[in-house]
Amino acid sequence: MMVTAVAAGVAALALGRVATAGLDRRVERRAAPVGRFVTVGERSIHVVDRPGTRDLVPIVFLHGASGNLRDPLIAFGDAFPEHRRIFLDRPGHGWSDRAGAADATPTAQAAIVAGVLDALGIDRAVVVGHSWGAAVATAFAVDHAERTAGLVCLAPATHPWPGGVDVWHGLVTRPVIGPAIATYVIPLAGRALFDRMLTSVFAPCPVPSDLREAAGFDMVLRPAEFVANSQDMIALKPDLERRAHRYGEIAAPTLIVQGDGDTVVWPSIHAEALERQIVGARLVTLGGVGHMPHHGARAETIAAIEDLLARVEG
Repeated sequence: MMVTAVAAGVAALALGRVATAGLDRRVERRAAPVGRFVTVGERSIHVVDRPGTRDLVPIVFLHGASGNLRDPLIAFGDAFPEHRRIFLDRPGHGWSDRAGAADATPTAQAAIVAGVLDALGIDRAVVVGHSWGAAVATAFAVDHAERTAGLVCLAPATHPWPGGVDVWHGLVTRPVIGPAIATYVIPLAGRALFDRMLTSVFAPCPVPSDLREAAGFDMVLRPAEFVANSQDMIALKPDLERRAHRYGEIAAPTLIVQGDGDTVVWPSIHAEALERQIVGARLVTLGGVGHMPHHGARAETIAAIEDLLARVEG
């Protein structure tokens, strides 16, 4: 009986992995690479590099947690056409490689962004980060000040907050049990709950009907990427605790955009505190908008960034 039960369990796991692997392959086909790859250390980083019509400062776009470069590319791909625009998958997300948990902190990822700029022959850039990506953008502005022509933070996660992170992040990063959960549970349970999650992230704005597939959001449910995303979430708060007091060093023109309905990253803890620390920072608060201002109030967000770019260009 014991042998039969074990065999049945092994067979069920194997069938479950076949099913989830099939789902992963379908997601990857729909969200195939749209750019090229540059090498940063031992990593291959997926980059979309769009030329500008004028010789102006380039713009780098950094996506948030549970995302990839398709998200900002959809929002900003046809905006700011005079500027060279760089969209990249952060390490471990989308189609970019990752050198393990060492790449989990915003500080480490800011250094990788600098490596991408080196590979592309870019000295200075305006860095635009959304949510978790704004933590990378602010780390870049602190640690690579001479390369920061301007800073844009959209619904930013920039300061330590009360409490911790979702229990799933801790579970999937544990030895043995973590890979099993990421492989057999997350791909199925996550897909079942994904629409509900997107609704909460976008609220009070509606979720664009085709965005989930167009942005390849389901890529994060692949086991390795889910683990990478969880490592990022766990590493975020300690990294912010070490760096948040240094934001006053940022001298680059800075724009902060927040929605007054954001319940994912509280503006009072993050965006408003960041404005107080950076001299001359401009804070734009969008009424009736949640955690995705680049979709929920795209035109207003683009207009605010255009104003920042005008300041940068002088």
